[in-house]
Amino acid sequence: MERHVKFNLWYVMIAILGVMLVRDIWTITQQVEPLPYSQFVQELKNNNVEEIAVTQNAIQGKLKKPLAGGASRFVTTRVDPQLAKELQQYDVKFAGAIENTFWRDLLSWIVPAAIFFGIWIFFIRKIAEKGGLGGEFMSIGKSKARIYVETDVKTTFNDVAGVDESKEELCEVVNFLKDPKEYGRLGARIPKGVLLVGPPGTGKTLLARAVAGEASVPFFSISGSEFVEMFVGVGAARVRDMFNQAREKAPAIIFIDELDALGRARGAYGLGGHDEKEQTLNQLLVEMDGFDPSSGLVLLAATNRPEILDPALLRAGRFDRQVLVDRPDKAGRIAILNVHIGKIKIAGDVDKAKIAALTPGFSGADIANLVNEAALLATRRRRDAVTMDDFTGAIERIVAGLEKKNRLLNPEERKTVAYHELGHALVAMSLPGCDPVHKVSIIPRGIGALGYTLQRPTDDRFLMTREELENKMAVLLGGRAAEHVVFGHFSTGAADDLAKATDIARSMVMRYGMDEKLGHAAYEEEHPAYAGTPMAPQPRSYSEQTAREIDCAVRDILDQAFFHAVDVLTARRNLLELAARRLMEKETLNEEDLASLREALPDAA
Repeated sequence: MERHVKFNLWYVMIAILGVMLVRDIWTITQQVEPLPYSQFVQELKNNNVEEIAVTQNAIQGKLKKPLAGGASRFVTTRVDPQLAKELQQYDVKFAGAIENTFWRDLLSWIVPAAIFFGIWIFFIRKIAEKGGLGGEFMSIGKSKARIYVETDVKTTFNDVAGVDESKEELCEVVNFLKDPKEYGRLGARIPKGVLLVGPPGTGKTLLARAVAGEASVPFFSISGSEFVEMFVGVGAARVRDMFNQAREKAPAIIFIDELDALGRARGAYGLGGHDEKEQTLNQLLVEMDGFDPSSGLVLLAATNRPEILDPALLRAGRFDRQVLVDRPDKAGRIAILNVHIGKIKIAGDVDKAKIAALTPGFSGADIANLVNEAALLATRRRRDAVTMDDFTGAIERIVAGLEKKNRLLNPEERKTVAYHELGHALVAMSLPGCDPVHKVSIIPRGIGALGYTLQRPTDDRFLMTREELENKMAVLLGGRAAEHVVFGHFSTGAADDLAKATDIARSMVMRYGMDEKLGHAAYEEEHPAYAGTPMAPQPRSYSEQTAREIDCAVRDILDQAFFHAVDVLTARRNLLELAARRLMEKETLNEEDLASLREALPDAA
């Protein structure tokens, strides 16, 4: 066992006092007789002094003939010679007095030295505890994983909602950690590694903590970036240390968050400067090959960029299983709402199904943020409970941005925005397969939004036909079409609509093969939907002539969608004028206003 030597200031003080005591004892044992200075002068006159030693305050010496007590050595205190002569004249017995300077000397140099050493030792210990200077240098190869024992991990599967399929996959890991013998009685073994893949905020880290909480085993949590340091070899040493600690506490779970920071494909950096990352990755691969899964050690990792991971990490025998933690569907969003709404006080009019319908594409973190924003909004409005109106306002705050009440539009701009937003709404109400319109407003929000039209999908959609895509583009171009029908010109307010419509049209041509002239061919690879990050542009694999045909096909699709929207609004010009005037008066049309507008529409176009 390693011995720890502690430095204590009291030991030094005791040693100093001991030295002083020994000195006094030694002085006493020498049989030194103190003499009055007058007697010393008399002995000097009697020629009885053999030798003397003069110091600043005293005279020590040896007599030729011992004194009456038998001592031959003496000590006397020096006295001013002039004063001594005057005292001798009057036959006065006199002697010097040695001033006791022990405490003065102690306070003058021993105490300051003790204080200095005490402060020095205090700072050295604090720096070592916080990992700085020497402490950091000595522990640089130690793992920085945060270790949570069984009682620390309070998260269970009940705290995770909206990812039922992922939970079922991880239940096998929990069952194995609880009873490895029973689970492996038929010869099966638990996967060595489980990789959680999904967009940011979908609950990958929460799922890993829930596995540890359900299995009641120690949980080692570390980020991939914490392995990498400026010193070569440190990352590999930390990997070794982390696995050694986990083996000592097995059964246990090791969780590496943001694995892409550590496991990026080797050779992807070019030449030089990245050997440290590759050494760290190599050590991780070796450790994953070296541990026995029957010991109860399971490696979990999470990433939202699996496409850049090294293939050696993903092969069988390392990360055997990949679990997709995707954005929740409508039922999953309702389940997540139930988890977070239970922590706040809500009113009776809150409809969870309606909130879930208004939040397509929201992740678990987005929904948690939505609930918090709604609670903050209700608090700001001095309400006793969070109402449905607060949730709607929070959704608008997240989707469209903060309401800009101080941004005043001139009458012409306000009129243009009103017709623009009603153009979106009327086209969406008129065409089949479009999402129902929930709210229309001309109150500026966010950075550049002068108004917005909020639609609520009835169901989560995973497949769309060409007709539905064309109708969606017509809705996007409905605002621009309304400006064309009413004013005969275009404004800059349709910039975002044009970008979205163009992206749909280009995907129809290049990815979905929906153009007759270009045939059933894909001219662009589909990016992974779970990555959540844009991919670098890839070099095109088609000719200039094909590129020109693609551009022409995209333009034709957009033109057809635009003129379709123009036809819809031209046939409903009177209704557009009436709704625009009402919107300019009220600034916001809610569901009741839109319901009356929907009743006045003719048959769908």
